[in-house]
Amino acid sequence: MKIIPVSDRKTEKLFIDLPRRLYRNDPNFVMPFNNDIRKAFNRDKNSYFSHGDARRWIVLDEKGKTVGRIAAFYDNNKDQADYVKSGGCGFFECIDDRQAAFLLFDTARDWLSKNSYEAMTGPINFGESDNNWGCLVHGFVPQGFGMTYNLPYYRQLFETYGFKLYYRQFSFHLDLEKPFPERFWKIAEWINKRPGYSFRHFDYRETEKFVQDMVSVHDQAWKELKADFTPMNPDTVYDVMNRAKPIIDPELIWFAYYNDEPIAFFVFFPDANQIFRHLNGKLHLINKIRFVIMKKNKTITRLRGIVAGVVPKFQNSGVESGIFWQLREVMEHRKHIREFELSWVGDFNPKMISLYMATGAYHAKTHHTYRYLFNPDQKFIRFMPEAVDESKIPGY
Repeated sequence: MKIIPVSDRKTEKLFIDLPRRLYRNDPNFVMPFNNDIRKAFNRDKNSYFSHGDARRWIVLDEKGKTVGRIAAFYDNNKDQADYVKSGGCGFFECIDDRQAAFLLFDTARDWLSKNSYEAMTGPINFGESDNNWGCLVHGFVPQGFGMTYNLPYYRQLFETYGFKLYYRQFSFHLDLEKPFPERFWKIAEWINKRPGYSFRHFDYRETEKFVQDMVSVHDQAWKELKADFTPMNPDTVYDVMNRAKPIIDPELIWFAYYNDEPIAFFVFFPDANQIFRHLNGKLHLINKIRFVIMKKNKTITRLRGIVAGVVPKFQNSGVESGIFWQLREVMEHRKHIREFELSWVGDFNPKMISLYMATGAYHAKTHHTYRYLFNPDQKFIRFMPEAVDESKIPGY
């Protein structure tokens, strides 16, 4: 076997095409769009290159056939926020072969080490954590939009190499054909009637206001929760909203206010993977037409919760239930939507897990984010102390 860098169109094509062969018999996998993978490593289109760098490699077997791939990257903005200087690895795909997998891990490690890094976290994204983040270890069901999916043996490849669990990411599924717990709706109705509280859904005509409100809530909520907190970049939010415009439903993105100050938000996207799974990662004219037809025919029956936040002062106030109260009315006019995917929430965030469980949702998937320390004598420290016992979550 030999490993070579992705350095031209030919090697980039081999990097992009590998999953098509690995998952050809797996109906749960959704091939990412070729252009999305290219953009992730395009210095002009991925803002993370302004404060970081990335490299890609592929592994070829003795016959010259691609059998593995990986990317390594780092983000200078996070260097000072951690106890160890850790880069990242991701976009990992490989046959079930330790020699190939370990060669990929070694190469990513060596490149990061040469750039003065002491560890690598993975599999993660060279970008925001709402996409391509974590190794799926439980719940091999149809892949949700923006969520990673991998073959079951990937866990063993990571852990055998020496990666250790940094944190777990839980996803919950909510069956909308089953009634919510009565207590949940009582709290929701109560909060909607309290003086000072108001709720509004997203409106593209006021994009700037809503983006700023989202940033305000997110930064207040996550600053206290994440040790390596990085403020949300408004430009990134604008970019996501623009790129996702073909699938966004403004009435599925809700904000809560108290005396007109933003205190919470929930962002749901239609699970476009229910259509994308038919397009094989290519968005040419015919597939664009197919997308429009399938969307019109209400092929999408599931929503995915992309991101949420509640200002600390208002956590456990019931405001989260108040947002679901607004969504209930929206769902009355979208009878074809039968399920919510609430993803993902870390094992260090018991408040959000409790909220999801209060809706009657069940634990559907678990992803692992791992970390590998280059110095084996260095003490390993988890992201944050685990606050939730996975085995006690319904659906485990």
